[in-house]
Amino acid sequence: MSTHTLHFFERVDTALHDATLRTALDRATARFVGNRARAMSALSDADRLRDQARALRAHALSRLDELLERLAERVEARGGHVCWASDGEQVKRYITDLARSRGVRSIVKSKSMASEEIHLNEALEQAGIEVVETDLGEYIIQIAGETPSHIIAPAIHKTREQVGALFEKHLGMPPTTEVPPMIRTARQALRQRFLRADMGISGVNFGVAEEGAIVIIENEGNARLTTTVPRIHVAIMGIERIVERLEDLGVLLQVLARSATGQKLSVYTSIISGPARPGEADGPEEFHLVLLDNGRSQILGGQYAEALMCIRCGACLNACPVYQSIGGHAYGGVYSGPIGAILTPLLQPDLPDSHLLPHASSLCGACQEVCPVRIAIPDLLLRLRADAVRAGKFHPIEKPAIQGYATMMNNPALYRVGGKFAHLGARLLRRKGRIRRLPPPLHLWTRGRDFPALPAQTFSEWWEERERQRRSG
Repeated sequence: MSTHTLHFFERVDTALHDATLRTALDRATARFVGNRARAMSALSDADRLRDQARALRAHALSRLDELLERLAERVEARGGHVCWASDGEQVKRYITDLARSRGVRSIVKSKSMASEEIHLNEALEQAGIEVVETDLGEYIIQIAGETPSHIIAPAIHKTREQVGALFEKHLGMPPTTEVPPMIRTARQALRQRFLRADMGISGVNFGVAEEGAIVIIENEGNARLTTTVPRIHVAIMGIERIVERLEDLGVLLQVLARSATGQKLSVYTSIISGPARPGEADGPEEFHLVLLDNGRSQILGGQYAEALMCIRCGACLNACPVYQSIGGHAYGGVYSGPIGAILTPLLQPDLPDSHLLPHASSLCGACQEVCPVRIAIPDLLLRLRADAVRAGKFHPIEKPAIQGYATMMNNPALYRVGGKFAHLGARLLRRKGRIRRLPPPLHLWTRGRDFPALPAQTFSEWWEERERQRRSG
C-alpha cells in the first residue's frame, strides 16, 4: 500500500475508518504497553537506570566526532572497511557498486530502519539484485508490498488473519490463522535464501568506539544468519548510534529491551568486530560498516539534538493515543509515532506534509513518560510547530482564528458575550449529550469525531457562583 500519494489528512482519515487496522493496533499496542509496565516496575531503581541511559547518550553525542573516528580506525584495524556517507544516495551507490564488483546476485537483510530511511531495497532491485527481508515482520510487509508501520514491529498493522491470507497466496500455505504454522512456513521459505545469498545487510543498534565493534540485538536469530552466512556483511549505522565503551551497553540494553518488548534482555545480542579471522569457522570474508549522516550532523548541537538520543525502542509509539488510533503509515515517513513526528521533518524535510506531523500529537506527555532516555518529546513537537509557523507553513484560517481568540480572551465583555453565544449554539446542536456536526470551519473536527457538549454554565457563570458560595461561607 502506497501512502505517499495521499495528503496527511487523507491518510489519517483512511486509517481512522479502517476497522481491521484498529483491531490489529489495539491487540499489539496494549500488549506492548502492559509488558513494558511490568518489566520496568520489576526494576528496583528504574528511574536511576533511565537517568544513566540518558547521561550515556548525551555523553556520546557530545563527543560524536571523536568516537566515530575511533570506531572507524578500529574497524579498519580489524580488517573491515568503513564508508562515510553524507546521504542516502552515497550509501546506495557504495553498496550497489560493491555488490556489482563482487558478483552479488542475492542479498538477505535483517532489520534496518536506516536502510528503510534511504530506500535501499528499491535501489538494489533496480540494479537487478534480489533482496529478501529476513525479519518476520519485514518479510510479511515485503511480500505484501508495504512499508514498516512501527520501529520494532514492522507488521503491527496486520492481523494474523491477514498474514495467514498473505502466506496462503504467496507461499502456498494451507489456510490457517494459527501463528506456529505461519512461522514454520516463513522459516522454510527463508532457509534457502540464507544459503544462496552472497551478501547480508544489517542495521546497527550501537557502535562501540573503544572496541571497534557493532552491536545487533534481535529475537529471531535472523540477524545472526544474515551477518555470518553470506560471504559479505554490510552494516548500516546512523552516526548517532554510538557509545564509548562496552560497559555502556549494560545500561542501554536493559532499558532498550524492557521499553521495546518488556523483556529483561533480547534473545540474541551479537557483537561483531570485523570479518572472520584466519581459523574461525564462521563469519564473512568481508565486513563493511557504512556510517550514515543524512542530516544528523545538522541536528547535532541545535535545539533538536535531543532527538538523536533515541534508541529506537518504540515505547513512545505504543503509548501514544494518536499512534494507537492511526498506526504508522498515516505519518507518511519511515519513522512514525511521536519520535517520528520529530525525526521525519528533520531527516526528510522534502516530504511535502512533514511539517504537519508535529500536530499529530495531543501533547499528553505519555511519550515522554515512557521514553527510556527521557527525551522531551512534547517540547520538541512544540518547537517544530513554531518553526513551521515562522516558515509560513500554516492554514490561512489559523492566523485570523488565533487573533480572534486572543482578542476575545483579552476583552472580558467580549468573552462573556462569546461564551453565551457558544453555549446557545451548542445547545441547539447537541444530540444525546454530544455534538455530531459543527458548522464550517469547525466541521473538520466533527467530520472525524464527536464534539463534547458544553456544560450548562459558562466558565464565568460557574466562577461567579463559586465565589458567591465561598463568600457566603
